[in-house]
Amino acid sequence: MATRGTPSVPMGEAGEEARDAVPRPWPMRAGLSSFPAQFDAFLERAEFDRGPWLVVAFAAGIGLWFALPAPAYWLAAISVALAGVIAAALVWRGRERRGHVLAALASLALALALGIALVWARSALVGAEPIEQPRFERIDGRILEREEQPAEDRVRLVLAARDGGNGRALAYRINVPLAEDLPGLREGARVRLAARLMPPSPPIVPGAYNFARRAWFEGLSATGSLVGEIELVEPAAQTELSLAAIQRRLSAHVRASLGGTPGAIAATLASGDRGAIPEADEEAMRDAGLTHLLSISGLHVSAIIAAVYVLALRLLALWPWLALRMRLPLVAAGAAAVAGIGYTLFTGAEVPTVRSCVGALLVLIALAIGREPLSLRMVAVAAGVVLALWPEALVGPSFQMSFAAVIAIVALHNASAIRSFLAPREESWLRRAGRRTAVLFLTGLVIELALMPIVLFHFHRAGVYGAAANLLAIPLVTFVAMPLVALALVLDLIGAGGPVWWLVGHSLEALLAIAHFFADQPGSVKLAPRIPTSTVVLYAAGALWLALWHGRTRIYGLAPISVAVVLIALAPVPDILITRDGRDIGVANESERLLVLREGEGGYARDNLLELAGSTREPLLLEQWPGSRCSAEFCVLSLRRGGRAWNLLIARNRELVEERALAAACAKADIVIAPRLLPRSCRPRWLKADRRFLQREGGAAIYLDRQRIDTVSQEQGAHGWSRAPER
Repeated sequence: MATRGTPSVPMGEAGEEARDAVPRPWPMRAGLSSFPAQFDAFLERAEFDRGPWLVVAFAAGIGLWFALPAPAYWLAAISVALAGVIAAALVWRGRERRGHVLAALASLALALALGIALVWARSALVGAEPIEQPRFERIDGRILEREEQPAEDRVRLVLAARDGGNGRALAYRINVPLAEDLPGLREGARVRLAARLMPPSPPIVPGAYNFARRAWFEGLSATGSLVGEIELVEPAAQTELSLAAIQRRLSAHVRASLGGTPGAIAATLASGDRGAIPEADEEAMRDAGLTHLLSISGLHVSAIIAAVYVLALRLLALWPWLALRMRLPLVAAGAAAVAGIGYTLFTGAEVPTVRSCVGALLVLIALAIGREPLSLRMVAVAAGVVLALWPEALVGPSFQMSFAAVIAIVALHNASAIRSFLAPREESWLRRAGRRTAVLFLTGLVIELALMPIVLFHFHRAGVYGAAANLLAIPLVTFVAMPLVALALVLDLIGAGGPVWWLVGHSLEALLAIAHFFADQPGSVKLAPRIPTSTVVLYAAGALWLALWHGRTRIYGLAPISVAVVLIALAPVPDILITRDGRDIGVANESERLLVLREGEGGYARDNLLELAGSTREPLLLEQWPGSRCSAEFCVLSLRRGGRAWNLLIARNRELVEERALAAACAKADIVIAPRLLPRSCRPRWLKADRRFLQREGGAAIYLDRQRIDTVSQEQGAHGWSRAPER
């Protein structure tokens, strides 16, 4: 027998040493099964606020809806989240060492699913179908909104009208020149006009501004410009008490009291109307990192609420009867809350203003009941309120920048080292002021570092000296300009505001001087080409981990932040950029000077091409580059990328060319670009980007060394603002 004489292995008699000698089929199983228990213990030991993570998961669900391309994917994401909750509940229910993990998984998955469902419902309820194609139309409608833009020499009207073809209710945004403006063009008036209409435009190239998405959620079906004159059919109801009317009168009064750019900025501080600020000054403010001072946000709302709170508290304290019978902080908080809500509504209730108002109200509640006012819970509640009302705000720069700045401030000032540094102590006023100044500068630096990736992602340029500029500008605006504007408006009630307006003008001229000084410094602006969304998400994940955890655990957030920063620094510049109509083309040159097809100074398309190419130098025409050969109809040039030469054939206009000659030229080219439809006989070696391609894919960014083509349609998916590609 084969088994005869086989020695037995006395496992029981040998003890644990023999048991350890027996190989196990899967040594990692015990480790994997213990991971939930270890993670549960980690969550039990960790010191962190759980509420903010629920808002992060809610926001992640909203972002996932924008990232996924079609309804089938949205349903799948919701199903996976809910299935994960059910599976975890079935597997871990009743197990003592799984409670924290189960609660975390269930709450985060439900918040994520809720975010997807909410933004999907919001899109279905408020989204406006764009018109099919550009058209000329006579419109009979009512004015919903009026926005004055003196700096652009125009007025913008939002009209509600009926589609002439199917009677569908539509909203149009029409630009009216100031010369054609009428006194009766106010909200509620009925007008007739002729306009040249366009569908809301998607990004002209990948990474550019997506107005179509914004218009979808704002209910706009088309934008256009007035043709001829506008007829006032029915004037608006006579009322001077509407917020829009009061806002316009206040803005006009401020600009009449103080001229030039200082008057335009003062009108912005008073009413939120920034339409009169010249483009050059607004660009200087942007490059100096001071643009946030031109939009009513946390700084302005906080200043108003703080001033009313302190003033009410001091004045009420002078009334002994009231001081002995009521908690004055509670009364002062109520007065400040009313002032903050009124200012928010009066200035247009934009996302940064609503966020700041909600946060400030939470601070007032905390002060009134004696709780810690500066916490990330407060920021989380404010973010949750804004996202519940306007979930589409998540993908906009305003929401991202405002909340990134506030989170950075709160996380920094809650750090134990900063608390210890700012703790009261016996010292001279000079040393105390020095410590506070140092922390103020550090706060500005942290804000700039937190915001720079977001700014580069959306605008492809960011001011480098923003921390130093804000160190001077924020105190100037908060403690000088805004109080002076308020005082001047109060004194204007008795006709005595003139001297104060003079002081306001000088304070805002000082603000402009600060902006231009820092914007004009060498290297004041950092440019970046298109940054992938995944890189910014990685950066945001690391930043949130760093801000929301406590202790040594938060240090792990530096890893994704570091990787994201490296990816941003190494983001490649597209070799070729093609706008969606094929009429504007940018070719990256070895000399870091963009080659363009058409001559012209400035313009929306030209500016986008320069920003996405990361170039500050004046572009050069293709025909002026020594490496190109141009005729009246085409330009031919060669680029060396990825160890080989790429031959480009680029049409300069829509003129027809003899087909045989065109086919022969296409056969010698790797890439052919034309704004018109090219015949089938045109067969380049790699890519034919003609009108058929551009109508299907939109604008394109081409990376020759990687042989990669990024198009606008790849980023749009099947969302309502994106039409199905024409195949």
